[in-house]
Amino acid sequence: MLTEIGCKSTTCPPDKPRARFADAGGLYLEVTPNGSKRWFWKYRSVGKEKRLALGNYPEVTLKQARFARDDARKLLSTGADPVQQRKVAKATARVSSANTYEAIARELHGLKEREWSAAYAGKWLRMSEANLFPYIGPLPLDSITPPLILDTLRRVEKQGKRETAHSLRQYAGQTFRYAIATGRATADPTAPLKDALQAVLVRHMAAVLTPKQAGQLLRDMEIYNGSPVTREALLLSALTFQRPGEIRQMEWAELDFDNALWTIPAVKMKRTKQAKMSGRPHYVPLSPQAVESLQRLKPLTGHHKYVFPSLLGEGRCMSENTVNTALRRMGYDNETMTAHGFRAMARTLIVENLNVAPDVIEAQLAHGKSGPLGMAYDRAEFMTQRRKMMNEWADYLDKLRQGADVVPLRA
Repeated sequence: MLTEIGCKSTTCPPDKPRARFADAGGLYLEVTPNGSKRWFWKYRSVGKEKRLALGNYPEVTLKQARFARDDARKLLSTGADPVQQRKVAKATARVSSANTYEAIARELHGLKEREWSAAYAGKWLRMSEANLFPYIGPLPLDSITPPLILDTLRRVEKQGKRETAHSLRQYAGQTFRYAIATGRATADPTAPLKDALQAVLVRHMAAVLTPKQAGQLLRDMEIYNGSPVTREALLLSALTFQRPGEIRQMEWAELDFDNALWTIPAVKMKRTKQAKMSGRPHYVPLSPQAVESLQRLKPLTGHHKYVFPSLLGEGRCMSENTVNTALRRMGYDNETMTAHGFRAMARTLIVENLNVAPDVIEAQLAHGKSGPLGMAYDRAEFMTQRRKMMNEWADYLDKLRQGADVVPLRA
């Protein structure tokens, strides 16, 4: 039988590929000329001689190797083959490691990244890496329970990030539903959590919503003593009521002065990635007042790509904070008016005062519609109604700025 001292002193003659030193019960230590020492247990199964590797010496001591031999012998006595059992265990471990939450989530992200917008895909992975992977990422999907996910989301809630917690629940749900579809999970543990999280209190963009307030805002814009380019950006925000990003990225090449039309390419619109790639552009009829504003800008920025270029360098458009900063300088705080608020202002005042069909307003706002007729609202057949509305809206704003008494027109 071997001893610990004997194991340490064993060597393999240089003229042999290996040397074996027997212990007892089929256990032996195999030594190679380069000094490597490995434990093996020799046994017979179904009439065939086999051997089971038990680890390297000295990481596995003589005592530990004997315990491992005895465990394998007990397994063999039940009729199971130790080598086959080990193969099954390794295969199971590989499957389990491939079925962890993080592995499946990253697989889903890789699959969807091409169809998600770059911003959404980046946010999805970034938030998952920060808030989900450290806690449930290493766990097999079948071991993740609703209380475990809820505890993970509660960590985010305690930081005051309620909306983030709801987004993370959505991301986890997408991952589990993908796992179910691919046969690697049988249930979505995020489903019962819908009412377990604190509600998100939706806060609408600040906007002036009455004719009196709008009139004062327009007068304040008229006497704004900042950059004339910024003043026109404020005015065109009111006249066109498009999204702030679309206005500041307006290009001279997109403007058709002969037809008083601004064509916003689909890629610039707030749409899905697929709609950005293959959707129709958004058409914005320009009122005479909007055309005059753009003509005032032509000598100032007409040599640039953008109607509202950045002051920080050629090839960039105006900062997203420029209009909001101008509103702050005019005395309108974040609770009163924002750049995005011009859309709400127009939507409210047009409905209440200009007798325009809501569908036409929604089309001009480029709000998506659900159902089979959804995108029909963005087709040229509405251009007559849109153009009429935009001209009436510009005239209405002129009256408000002048302080005239405006009588609402009801249907």
